[in-house]
Amino acid sequence: MTRLLNHPSLVIGLSATLIFLVVGIVSLVWTPYPIEQIDIPRRFLAPSAEHWLGTDNLGRDMMSLVMAGTWTSFLVAAVAVAIGVGVGVPLGLAAAAWGGPVEWLVLRLTDFVFAFPAVIVAILITTLVGPSAINAIIAIGIFNIPVFARVARGGALSVATLDFVAAGRLAGLGNTLIAWRHLLPNIMSLIIVQGTIQMSLGILAEAGLSYIGLGTQPPETSLGLMLKDAQGVFLIHPWLTLVPGVSIVLIVIALNIAGDGLRDAIDPRLRQGNSNVLA
Repeated sequence: MTRLLNHPSLVIGLSATLIFLVVGIVSLVWTPYPIEQIDIPRRFLAPSAEHWLGTDNLGRDMMSLVMAGTWTSFLVAAVAVAIGVGVGVPLGLAAAAWGGPVEWLVLRLTDFVFAFPAVIVAILITTLVGPSAINAIIAIGIFNIPVFARVARGGALSVATLDFVAAGRLAGLGNTLIAWRHLLPNIMSLIIVQGTIQMSLGILAEAGLSYIGLGTQPPETSLGLMLKDAQGVFLIHPWLTLVPGVSIVLIVIALNIAGDGLRDAIDPRLRQGNSNVLA
């Protein structure tokens, strides 16, 4: 723990991310105003003591919407990453442990998914079953699967050449036990770091899908949906766009800084490389 706290970028990134996450969680039990409360006579109010971030085109409190939208963004990205980890990591481990036809099949499946742009698949999914946050999760999660499969396979292959894995094989352990006992624990750092990267990409993807009407739908809200609602009045009421836009940027930056710091802190090869440079 002390070693992790010695990385300023990790501390700063995690602290900023936790602040946004706590804000989102608080929105589940409290917001300054109900997010569904419409007050047309008080729409387009500038930031003030009563409404710290102003009100939108329906008179809803912007701060309340940002709090709820932050939770939606985190939730969509986190579940999509969980889908990627839950499906992609076992596929990558299977490819590394068994090799041969299993590895070939996994690689071809990942190539097939990468061949289609995420937005095209999202449009296809929402055309078939309708736009919603759940369908956005599915679309983003599908594209997380090959990412984690490739990361898990690459990391597992590098670990599979080490002596303790060979000792496990000599002891009679099968491929499944080797993958579970030896390969997975030694690639968890790679998976965690990749998870932070995919979280930031997932938040951007959710915002993009909601912006074009394929993600979160009213009466729920998200940061991307707030941008969509405000696009027509940007020049007249710029804070309606700046508030959710800046929130997205800050969350993504915080996650990326945390990911970089986490990678430097837990990857021994990077620590060794930094030591050599300093020497």
